Amino acid sequence: MMSEKSVNDSNQNGEAEAMAKARMLRVSPQKLNLVSKLIRNKPVNDALAQLRFSKKRIAIDVRKCLESAIANAENNHGLDIEELVVAEAYVGKNLVLKRGRPRARGRYGKILKPFSQLTIKVKQKPNEDDKGEKA
Repeated sequence: MMSEKSVNDSNQNGEAEAMAKARMLRVSPQKLNLVSKLIRNKPVNDALAQLRFSKKRIAIDVRKCLESAIANAENNHGLDIEELVVAEAYVGKNLVLKRGRPRARGRYGKILKPFSQLTIKVKQKPNEDDKGEKA
């Protein structure tokens, strides 16, 4: 039902969108946000190239999520891949594994191992050529 609603909403705006989520990514939200900033508001071809050559470890998982969003746009919503733009890429917190380590004088050092989740939405933007033909 949720997909039907999102399709109807996109038709009212005139722009269709598709999304993909990656959950339980073993990285802090702050580090994941640095990578997601690289792809926001970019055409998907540029975003994929940016992620492919990024030195960050988590860029591999972000790229997989973006490719999934592109596949959803093509197969579920019938959008043209060449006209897709990353409309939104936002990061959320997930669970935190709490570990510890003995420290000096009987103390306990906290070690937090955070997980994150990533949501990517892609929209179809019409080309400038199409706009010229309509006018």
